[in-house]
Amino acid sequence: MDLSTTYMGLKLKNPIVASASPLSKSIDAARSLEDAGASAIVCYSLFEEQITHEASELDFYLTSTAESYAEALSYFPEAAEFNLGPEEYVNHIRKLKDKLSIPVIGSLNGVSNGGWINYAKKIEEAGADAIELNIYFIPTDFQINGQSVEDMYIDDVKAIKSAVKIPVAVKLSPYFSAMANMAKKLDDAGADALVLFNRFYQPDIDLDNLEVFPNLELSNEWELRLPLRWIAILHNNINASLAATSGISNYTDVLKVMMVGGDAAMMCSELLRHGVKRIGEILRDLENWMEEKEYDSVSLMKGSMDYSSVKEPAAYERANYMKLLTSYKI
Repeated sequence: MDLSTTYMGLKLKNPIVASASPLSKSIDAARSLEDAGASAIVCYSLFEEQITHEASELDFYLTSTAESYAEALSYFPEAAEFNLGPEEYVNHIRKLKDKLSIPVIGSLNGVSNGGWINYAKKIEEAGADAIELNIYFIPTDFQINGQSVEDMYIDDVKAIKSAVKIPVAVKLSPYFSAMANMAKKLDDAGADALVLFNRFYQPDIDLDNLEVFPNLELSNEWELRLPLRWIAILHNNINASLAATSGISNYTDVLKVMMVGGDAAMMCSELLRHGVKRIGEILRDLENWMEEKEYDSVSLMKGSMDYSSVKEPAAYERANYMKLLTSYKI
């Protein structure tokens, strides 16, 4: 049974990639992911704020024409609260590469096209097999239009691609007015993969203390539907590899990702809930299903349920919305 897949040029033994999480924080935990069957690991993120908290470009995106929110900078964690500093992060990548035999993907999380991107080169020099660029940006400035946001993404990708030779993936949000066009622009800019989608963790309100506070909720199974739709639409229409993230919790989810045209299924929440042993369980279930359905390899099913392959491609479009609403009975 051949479970192998190719993700942005990296040959993976199976589709399950451990996405950025605290599980990559220690060498022992990372080795347990490999032993459990993960085909690659995305190291937790190095944040822009760790490198250049006072950078003028970052300050522009966070505070320009929004003086009432200038105090937002004080909301960031103190430097000591971050997992590792920039140099320590690079050294951690080096140690992971020394101890693991599977691909290690560094992760840069930021906003601006600034000096922090120079750390992409250091991550490459540390031996990382690829870099995942996680652009987490909420454009609250009323003067910044959609084109400016798109340009920021494109500029970041071009800057990193010009700095490194290893593959670069872009983990992006679904909140673009024309997702297909944005995906094509990132592809044209040189992105080797698109990871769909970044989860924007929403703050909550503490009614007792009348404060806004961060509230982390692990992903749920239904969240996979949005990545599935867009991978199905994008497959074979762009050159970049496609990975799904958010809501992958069992073998059926992995199968769906492959069938709509995905190259990798990234897992985090399920592993945090139930431990890394879930990877092995999912792989066994995946093999059993493939044997029962007489699939010799993952490649045989890849894209079999994408936009161009299904009988009713409108199911991925507005028609699905109309059919659902009209079919509900009370």
